[in-house]
Amino acid sequence: MASFICSPKFFLLLFILSAIPVAYIISLERSTPTTHVYSYHSAGWFRESGKWDESHKRFLVSFMEGGLGQISVPNHVVSPEIVLNEVPVVKDADLAGNASLGLVVDTPRNRVLVAHADVIGNRYSALVAYDLSSWDRLFLTWLSGPGDEKSMADDVAVDAEGNAYVTDAKSSKIWKVGKDGQLISTIRSPLFTPKECGYLYKVTLGKEDEVKLVKVVGGSLIFGDGIELLSPTKLVIAGNPSGRLVESTDNWETASLIAKFSGPMHRLASAATVKDGKVYLNHLLGMGYPRRKHVFVEAVFA
Repeated sequence: MASFICSPKFFLLLFILSAIPVAYIISLERSTPTTHVYSYHSAGWFRESGKWDESHKRFLVSFMEGGLGQISVPNHVVSPEIVLNEVPVVKDADLAGNASLGLVVDTPRNRVLVAHADVIGNRYSALVAYDLSSWDRLFLTWLSGPGDEKSMADDVAVDAEGNAYVTDAKSSKIWKVGKDGQLISTIRSPLFTPKECGYLYKVTLGKEDEVKLVKVVGGSLIFGDGIELLSPTKLVIAGNPSGRLVESTDNWETASLIAKFSGPMHRLASAATVKDGKVYLNHLLGMGYPRRKHVFVEAVFA
């Protein structure tokens, strides 16, 4: 948990919580959800990313203190009053002291890819792949280390060939990593700037040097965090407000913000995933003591 302190997300969370009275937070926690919720108990406060693993019928979550957990979802679990349990599945000693951040489930290769970083000093970033059945580590690729420019691997996506793309939230670049863990290239662009936020970029596969800024109309994407592509024309952006739905009809040359969803704002949505055709938002902060309760909230866009 200490690795989360001093990160931009920590200060944003601190600002949000300091602006909301404790009594109001309690009332939000006790209120009846307007959409379906999967709740689970955890030993940690912060779960930065969460994705649905369809093959094994479970959510996978990344620990800010380092590691991965799974939340199995039995078929009979439909009531939000049922609280599931998180089971740790990975605690990699080689990555001690670093946070586990963005993750992506690579179903065709039965693996999960996880971005790791030193979020305080920004002196270390890595991408790790684990087998989804055995949890054996398939590879660990160092992306940056002491002596390199300060970097922070934050999120990861994978293409049809198994290549991974890892965003650097500190130095505004993207690492491309091959399916077997080899570092292929570093994608940079003058459009990537840490001084601006709320932008959506298009990077064409095979032409990674052709980075374009997607012109978005209909609203701002500021404070956007994790994204999930729902179809070739629609994607969900998690953040604040909880979720936004964006659509493009011209191959992402331009896009429109077409709908919003407001969930539990005090928990801070940080990732989106799809389960059974429905969008669920992972929320960063757990509530309660000694066991924290975390939530995946269904986002229904009006």
